[in-house]
Amino acid sequence: MSSLNRIILIGRVVAQPEMRYTTTGKAVANFRLAVDRRGRGDGENNADFIPIVAWERTAEICGEFLTKGKLVAIEGRLQTRTYETKDGQKRSAFDIVADDMRMLSGRNEGEAQAAPPPQPPRQGNRPAVQPATRQVVDQAWAAHGPAPEDDEVPF
Repeated sequence: MSSLNRIILIGRVVAQPEMRYTTTGKAVANFRLAVDRRGRGDGENNADFIPIVAWERTAEICGEFLTKGKLVAIEGRLQTRTYETKDGQKRSAFDIVADDMRMLSGRNEGEAQAAPPPQPPRQGNRPAVQPATRQVVDQAWAAHGPAPEDDEVPF
């Protein structure tokens, strides 16, 4: 029997993604996604705050364009890691490693535009990785046309 590790989440970005770069220049973005969860019959909805990790180009795009409150879809996989606390206790943590991110809210929805991400460290004569440009995103929006109305969505 084969296995499958695929996760698709839709939720709102809790805070501006935290950008950093590895010593080899790979971009890493960490942020949390607030995902609604139905209550247990009492009619109240709750939210889960799920940690997301994005790498390389996906991380750069997240760092540049995601702001608090943006509605996004994340597709990726569940990853577990173990670590030891200062007092010697072993702990486990779960993250979603994002393979793909799609912005579902309008370009101007959410808080003010994100600050540009920090530049990666230079590696010898290697040039720094350039972040995505606003022009690329504008072209992507134009290529897909206007978003469908709620009545047009088949589910």
